[in-house]
Amino acid sequence: MAPAKPTGRAISQQAFDEMVKENIDDLGMEPTEALTDAIETLTLQGVDLSGIITTTLPGETNPVIQSLDRIKQLQISDWTDEAVADQALGLLDNLAALSRVEGSGNAAIATRNGGVELMCCICSKLGRHSALVSALNALAAFLHDLQSTETFRQNGGPKMVVHILRDGIQDVNILNSGFSVVAAAATGNEVLKESFMDLHIDELIVSIMRKHSKGSIPSLYDAIRVLLTADDNRVVASQVYGYARQFAKAGIAEALVESLEDGISSPSLVSATIALKAVAVNDEICRSVAENGGIDSLLICIDDSGVQGNKVVAKACCSLLTKLAGSDYNKSAIVERGGLNRLITLSSRLADDPSVLQEVMSIICSLCLRSPQTAALAMEAGAGELAIQAMRKFPQAFQLQKNSCLMIRNLVARNPENRSILLSNGIEKIIRNAKENHKSCRGAATDALRDLGLENYNS
Repeated sequence: MAPAKPTGRAISQQAFDEMVKENIDDLGMEPTEALTDAIETLTLQGVDLSGIITTTLPGETNPVIQSLDRIKQLQISDWTDEAVADQALGLLDNLAALSRVEGSGNAAIATRNGGVELMCCICSKLGRHSALVSALNALAAFLHDLQSTETFRQNGGPKMVVHILRDGIQDVNILNSGFSVVAAAATGNEVLKESFMDLHIDELIVSIMRKHSKGSIPSLYDAIRVLLTADDNRVVASQVYGYARQFAKAGIAEALVESLEDGISSPSLVSATIALKAVAVNDEICRSVAENGGIDSLLICIDDSGVQGNKVVAKACCSLLTKLAGSDYNKSAIVERGGLNRLITLSSRLADDPSVLQEVMSIICSLCLRSPQTAALAMEAGAGELAIQAMRKFPQAFQLQKNSCLMIRNLVARNPENRSILLSNGIEKIIRNAKENHKSCRGAATDALRDLGLENYNS
């Protein structure tokens, strides 16, 4: 693992403040002008200002620093005292809120001024204190980049958080805040993913899901997704595929399928589908999802999302179904349950959203791969007409255009009877337009034209 690379030249807070002061004292600038000039000058020089307080003038108090300093002072106080506890809660909640303000740079300021180390220390000492949830929330808010997550790791963060999760296994608030730390810490950091897996967090997560009601711990799903996402560009080969298999052995597929059973009314439905998609990395796991009722639940959610016009749920469920359709066993299960007609119905109900239509076509494409019987059923259900109408309606939606071409290829590759139907309805011109207008479509469009039997498919 390579060390984290700095994003630019560094500068200390003291040096920045002195530069602003010189602008005021030596150049006679107004304070606001002096501050702006220092920021612009250093930015042009390629200096990394993350974590530098650039919103207040030298001598003024920054609210993040002020809160951190006060919490440090409170460390020697008795937190069982109600007045101390109330003050600590207010400071911690304020820090978390400040650090989540988009574009403020407050999380970087907190990190640069010892915020991660301070929160790790506090969390490890609080036990089941009422301030623990607030401290965990602040810690999660601080973990925003590789530097902050590495500081978390170096301060024993993974072991500390897993201990808190095990000790607070009955408290959904502690669990939700704890898993928000796991998700934030493991994002973009392969070493921390490995640390959490070495601590058997997969088994802990499954145990917690079996113990608590579905959807009561939203950040748990985020933690699963992050732990199984290869997002650290420092490593050539991520280990997340192996981690997904470990999760599967622990029983995560069954637990996540249960999270789908409450249907479209569940607030955790989208998060559960995203987590399950991250888990479903091989045929065995995909098949186990179907065997535990996952496809039945997904198809019901797809039906309901169309009826209610819920595009977010529709896209999430279709995306997961596409992943599951990679298994031949699941292909049959989807078709046998009327999946083709249900998908076409969804596309007619949400015909104004290309992002939903492209997901529908992606599923049908997978279902028809090397299956002429399914391709025939898909054409009967209206897949060919869907492609024609959608490509005409959304000519600039490049992913929809590409998915349409891929689906058309599978509809006609082993079904010559489908070629004449599509060609008589003008599909050639539509595909050629997509090929000409979208570079990303060229390969898929060429293959579709070839399998439609056109000799000049390369032109």
